[in-house]
Amino acid sequence: MSGDGILRIDNVSGGYGRMTIVRDISAVLQRGDCLCILGRNGVGKSTLLKILAGHLPSQQGDLFLNGRSLNSLSADQRFREGLSCAMQERPVFDNLSVRDNLTLMLPTGNLAIYRPYFDAFPVLEQRLAQNAGTLSGGERKILSFVRTMAEAADVTMLDEPSEGVQPENIEKMKSFILRRKAEGGCIVVVEQHLHLAEAIADRFLVMDNGRTVLQGPAADIERDTILQHLEP
Repeated sequence: MSGDGILRIDNVSGGYGRMTIVRDISAVLQRGDCLCILGRNGVGKSTLLKILAGHLPSQQGDLFLNGRSLNSLSADQRFREGLSCAMQERPVFDNLSVRDNLTLMLPTGNLAIYRPYFDAFPVLEQRLAQNAGTLSGGERKILSFVRTMAEAADVTMLDEPSEGVQPENIEKMKSFILRRKAEGGCIVVVEQHLHLAEAIADRFLVMDNGRTVLQGPAADIERDTILQHLEP
């Protein structure tokens, strides 16, 4: 890993108000890289993604995308710069239809870009007119995943994409992530499903108590070492 990369996170800290949850997180990703962020529940993984996405302010540190600082930009502005995020909480707009969830950010409302995803996840096409809030938890996760991946941003961040999703659909998610990497996209994934993380990660970042406790190329980190940090 060399140079500044497409995404650079420099000593980022932040949280809620004056409460610091995440402390001094750093990482550099190149095009085609996938960083998997691992750790027990409640250690700050989702908070980190919210800070990076601009949904929470950072208290210190810097975030660069394609060499440009995102520090002063709002979540919407970061999205327009090429940073897309599917959050764990409220992953879809429950009161909107599946179709509206998919087309909300499309200027034409044309669903053509979703054809590969409809082929993989036919339930979405079958339920286009259905309110997203009436889908199962796993189906809402798939909807959020599909919408975010189809945006084809420079950097795609996914918070627990496999949560509540059936194994065969997790495999399909894996295929789309690997395809996006092959196209040069950069992926940041918070994930509890270790098998999925091992299949997609170029780098691991393991957190505990809001800090990095283990980080490096996936090929250099043993599974048992990761598991030591995931056990209660």
